Amino acid sequence: MDFAFGPQDETFRAEAREWLSTHLTGEFADAAGHGGPGSEHELPQVRRAWERELGAGGWIGLGWDRAAGPYGNRTATLTQQVVWAEEYARAGAPGRVGHIGENLLAPTLIAYGDEKQRERFLPPIARGQELWCQGYSEPDAGSDLAGVRTTATRDTAPEGPYRITGQKIWTSLAQDAHWCFVLARTDPASRHHHGLSFLLVPMDQPGRIEVRPIRQLSGTAEFNEVFFDGALASAEHLVGGEGNGWRVAMGLLALERGVSTLVQQIGFAAELGEVVRLALEHGTAAEPVLRDRLVRQWAELRTMRWNALRTLGATDVPGAPNVAKLLWGGWHQRLGELAMRVRGTASAVGPAAWSAERPYELDALQRLFLFTRADTIYGGSDEIQRNIIAERVLGLPKESR
Repeated sequence: MDFAFGPQDETFRAEAREWLSTHLTGEFADAAGHGGPGSEHELPQVRRAWERELGAGGWIGLGWDRAAGPYGNRTATLTQQVVWAEEYARAGAPGRVGHIGENLLAPTLIAYGDEKQRERFLPPIARGQELWCQGYSEPDAGSDLAGVRTTATRDTAPEGPYRITGQKIWTSLAQDAHWCFVLARTDPASRHHHGLSFLLVPMDQPGRIEVRPIRQLSGTAEFNEVFFDGALASAEHLVGGEGNGWRVAMGLLALERGVSTLVQQIGFAAELGEVVRLALEHGTAAEPVLRDRLVRQWAELRTMRWNALRTLGATDVPGAPNVAKLLWGGWHQRLGELAMRVRGTASAVGPAAWSAERPYELDALQRLFLFTRADTIYGGSDEIQRNIIAERVLGLPKESR
């Protein structure tokens, strides 16, 4: 695949770099580098304001299909989307809070929604004004998405709303989201992936929706439990038709790992660079085993990048999202382990700033180690990814249920 950047891409790069340099000032500059995975608790108000700043500049939704209509976002080719991702990471801009709406819901509405839904929801996402979370996993149906028990019952009145009852778990950013897209069972007699529907649900429903943060090993609480007790969803906000939720949900998951995979890898490269720096500083880079581990991490990251570029613009690479998740989940987890090994016993000691008021403060690499224990579980566990690749790509016999 020829993935060279052309003159137009470099012009776009200069524009992106100039915009970032002139807008990453003041409180936004202070938030640079804050808010990544494991650090979503950092500076939430400033990062929400930064989301609106990005929207005002037209930098949200670069990958949306413009044939679906103008929604306030810029036009950008695939290579220009990569350029923006590279420049955003190079500038150390704040971690995004609107990525679920931009990268998951918006492409799904473009593919499966109707024009009225696109006109209602895409412009506020493009302006950075409405934030979204994802209501998929449940306590008894994590990786087994087809086993959801949350129900949605339609009121009998003409154009009556759906009433949603059930529980979702591991819901990222639910504490800040204005809306949640929910996979719920609309046919009570159905089983597995049949009878499911994809609904857009407003989160501001006191007494009907409760969000409970889940505290993690890292001491932070990016994930949440969300309880629905008769929460209302308009019939106009049913995406893809009743009973077609599985098709829409699977379409969304296929869209989940596109250019954002490259953005993620740029962050990985920065983390690896810090681990290498510490290995040199502590002298552990001279140890043959650790030096081999460092080189392997670098080589594997380069391989993941080229694999992502190879599959990014292709539509005929079966299992590409599953392979990508399998690769980066294990890689990132091993990096967290390596970050502890290069510092030796110092990795188990807390920062000097610890106090009775803040007894559970971690530095960035300690948080990396603890948070990455979940990398091979969330977003589809390694076991599930291997089953999908084996059964749907390689055609191997299905696992006995």
